[in-house]
Amino acid sequence: MTTTPLLDTLDTPAALRALAPDDLPQLAAELREFLVESVSHTGGHLASNLGTVELTLALHYVFDTPTDRIVWDVGHQTYVHKILTGRRAAMAGLRQPGGIAGFPRRAESEYDAFGVGHSSTSISAALGMAEAFHQLGSSQRAVAVIGDGAMTAGMAFEALNNAGTTDLPLLVVLNDNDMSISPNVGALNNYLARLMSGKFYAAARRAGEKVLSVAPPIRELAKRAEEHMKGMVTPGTLFEEFGFNYIGPIDGHDLDVLLDTLHNIKQLSGPQFLHVVTKKGKGYKPAEANPCLYHGVSRFDPATGVAEKSDGKPTYTQVFGDWLCDMAAADTRLVGITPAMREGSGLVRFSQEYPKRYFDVGIAEQHALTFAAGLACEGVKPVVAIYSTFLQRAYDQLIHDVALQDLPVMLAIDRAGLVGADGPTHAGSFDLSFLRCIPNMLIAAPSDENECRRLLTTAFLHDGPSAVRYPRGSGAGAALEPGLDPLEIGRGVLRRSGRDVALVAFGSLVAPALAAAEALDASVADMRFVKPLDIDLLRELAQSHRLLVTLEENAVAGGAGAGVAEALAELGIPVPVLHLGLPDTFIEHGNAARMLAGCGLDAAGIEQAVRRRITLLPE
Repeated sequence: MTTTPLLDTLDTPAALRALAPDDLPQLAAELREFLVESVSHTGGHLASNLGTVELTLALHYVFDTPTDRIVWDVGHQTYVHKILTGRRAAMAGLRQPGGIAGFPRRAESEYDAFGVGHSSTSISAALGMAEAFHQLGSSQRAVAVIGDGAMTAGMAFEALNNAGTTDLPLLVVLNDNDMSISPNVGALNNYLARLMSGKFYAAARRAGEKVLSVAPPIRELAKRAEEHMKGMVTPGTLFEEFGFNYIGPIDGHDLDVLLDTLHNIKQLSGPQFLHVVTKKGKGYKPAEANPCLYHGVSRFDPATGVAEKSDGKPTYTQVFGDWLCDMAAADTRLVGITPAMREGSGLVRFSQEYPKRYFDVGIAEQHALTFAAGLACEGVKPVVAIYSTFLQRAYDQLIHDVALQDLPVMLAIDRAGLVGADGPTHAGSFDLSFLRCIPNMLIAAPSDENECRRLLTTAFLHDGPSAVRYPRGSGAGAALEPGLDPLEIGRGVLRRSGRDVALVAFGSLVAPALAAAEALDASVADMRFVKPLDIDLLRELAQSHRLLVTLEENAVAGGAGAGVAEALAELGIPVPVLHLGLPDTFIEHGNAARMLAGCGLDAAGIEQAVRRRITLLPE
């Protein structure tokens, strides 16, 4: 049981700011103890939060939150922020049904200035807030906290480019946790950061500029000399070129340095860029030793760091990862691409066995798609492993650079449908809707692990753009065939023959459809393909049943069911159709199975919806 006497006295940042600076190291230690204990019971993001303890304390200590706005990037580094802003007790329900979210949400707290979940949005949002304060004549400050990984996205640099042309008092904090604090990030750099953020340095710089303004050549020489000196000891030249005053790098676990530097920066005008170096997993040895493993964790024993055992069935992600290696052995043209999700998308083994054919492009989904398109133009066969929610960020590239040119780029879309505890920011609720309307696309939705493997092969061998979408976690436990045999494109299969009602199911909902069909004595079609649809199978079902029911783990609006209705209308078959899928709302985080049941997409919900609709059919 953790003992947190100092933390127990705090419930707001105002109470934090009443503490003496000397109390903060003890508070940081207590926060780490509380974090490990709390996340061990709920699961969640651990290593990143352990790394931002001192930074979060310093930001809330120096800035007048919530009047001043702190915008967090990605959001998986905000647990300490939540604890310090009145939600410590609520951490027991983190990511649980009815509990607080794992990411900042404006509706959850006035301290959550901007809702996040996707990467690289913080600078744009904070810049918008800073400009709004200027428009309204307010002295409020905006701070963006962005991780080094999020700085790989083009959107972050677009925002920097825009912000650097203003004189707004915007602070961008780069939380650099991808490297240890090397010798050059020590006493000298901490001293320089304090110096460069101080009033004396700023005043001296302005005075020098005024004096030298009468002699432009000398002023230019002095400017270059200053940039050269700063560039020798800091990597700040790039950010200076964007128009920011670069400060750092500083030790993100040294509270004295953090507080002094932030106090100084608060007095400066114009856009400021503070480079802070932190260590993921700081203070918890298992997480320090393997921060990637402890990035996102399930429940675990805090004493040992050992997580709960899984059910032993391979996940769809593992099925994809093994297939990718098998297909790479069979076809030397295959390359694998991921936008910074090697572990999450199942590419670890592939990256080790085929390092020259593996490309992690960073958090740059747009680049990933166009890079793949360029590869495909020259005869290489790219497979882009990407979460459904992140594919949304590359929609223009998919249409313009891939589909319009009919290039054989394959998308392996993980986390399709509901994703449980990560909630609506990470749910893959819309991919069937936004993919189905794109010409030239092949779209497949496997119903079990073995069908997934075979549809992956089908899509890879297709000479055009293709997508295979599969859910998070494991499936029914179907036995995997070792070969690389494709399935016939555009052909579904009748899994069960019944009467009156035909359940036309796509992907993950084939299993609950089969269960519901036993009680309904209904037919069940595993459609396999969303595009092209099996028109012959649909015609046969429509002509022999009184009601067709489409089932998909995707938004009903524009989804696979809409495609079925369009096909039936074109065939001129006036059969009643009931569409079951995700409702027209954002679905809150929770247990994935319960979330599906809440949407009426478990076996009981399907049966109930069908029985209600049957009563409305004419005799």
